[in-house]
Amino acid sequence: MTATARKEAPMNSLTSSLQTELDAMAKAGTLKKFRHIAGPMDTEVDMKETGHALVLSSNNYLGFSNHPEVIEAGVAALKKYGAGTASVRFICGTFTIHDEIEAAIAKMHRTEAALTYVSCWAANTGLMPAIAGAEDVLISDALNHASLIDGCRMSKAKRHIYPHSDMAVLEEKLKESQGARRIFIVTDGVFSMEGTIAKLPEIVALARQYNAAIILDDSHGVGVMGKHGRGTAEHFGLEHEIDIYTGTLGKALGGAAGGYVAASNAVIEYLNQTSRPQLFSNALPATIAASAMKAIEIMEREPERVAHLHAITKRMRDGLKARGFKPLEGPSAIVPIIVGETAFAIKMSQELLGEGIFITGFGYPVVPEGTARLRIQMCATLTDAQVDAALEKFEKVGKKLGVI
Repeated sequence: MTATARKEAPMNSLTSSLQTELDAMAKAGTLKKFRHIAGPMDTEVDMKETGHALVLSSNNYLGFSNHPEVIEAGVAALKKYGAGTASVRFICGTFTIHDEIEAAIAKMHRTEAALTYVSCWAANTGLMPAIAGAEDVLISDALNHASLIDGCRMSKAKRHIYPHSDMAVLEEKLKESQGARRIFIVTDGVFSMEGTIAKLPEIVALARQYNAAIILDDSHGVGVMGKHGRGTAEHFGLEHEIDIYTGTLGKALGGAAGGYVAASNAVIEYLNQTSRPQLFSNALPATIAASAMKAIEIMEREPERVAHLHAITKRMRDGLKARGFKPLEGPSAIVPIIVGETAFAIKMSQELLGEGIFITGFGYPVVPEGTARLRIQMCATLTDAQVDAALEKFEKVGKKLGVI
């Protein structure tokens, strides 16, 4: 065997092995297909696969991803600051725009300070390993986002999981954890696959009773929950009761990328000193920071956007029920329809795409086996007419596939 053959053989074996698994996914109908959009994200887009389509599958909750002011702010920052820092902030410094966006995030969450990351995934996986060590305990909701799960796994702290929103089990775990140096309750604000929200009043009460700190990832809550869109804590009137917020700039707040932690000055300074994604990753691009800051500004001055989002979501949910669908209940802008198996969810999403409705079918491993779903995500710039047209298509496809 030649040296060249020896070098290629392991890769050929790997490629063959992986291709076999991919072929099996395709045969089972569970292979994910990635769609291609030829323009900005909006309520309606032009897609390579189907042409014009109505989007019901985006986290663009407030319609800011193509908002003229948001775009203009990003372009201006690109011209002022360039493409990026070309290194980490500790080495190359912090742009003024970073201080500004972090001040805006802290103000939004009513905290002392904030720190940005390139994504909320980086924020969550950078937070928990830094603040929770071997002497500490992390108690996590079973349906938390994968980034929270991975953040907990990466920590050296002892880990407990309680069934989704089961306050009795949460209290049991808190009792078991007494004596630990630090105890953290880790939860999403809005659970992205269910559209349900955390039982924050009960969680806050338990946290105070058992001397625990609350880590709240409100990626799907900011821009959606609360009268002013400040999130799940505002919805419950508990903004000053949350110890640590994490969130994203890549959903309601512009839709590009970026994540953050908002907390006390001590927490943020500790992360600056010890959080590995902060110390070893490039800073958030200035254009994203500026766009997100403009999005926060518009959200604050136009609370009617949040009100319309609530109203248009109710219209969609009520319309689905009237046509025989059974969407999961919840107060957020997420409207999931459980359809069973992964292959069927993908098939139904493909049928809807053929009707000009872009929505993604979710299955295992994103959700448990047998609970595959279509997840409708509403946007504040959707009109009544667009929702009514979508409902007609849902009814057509639902009848064709025997869902209703």
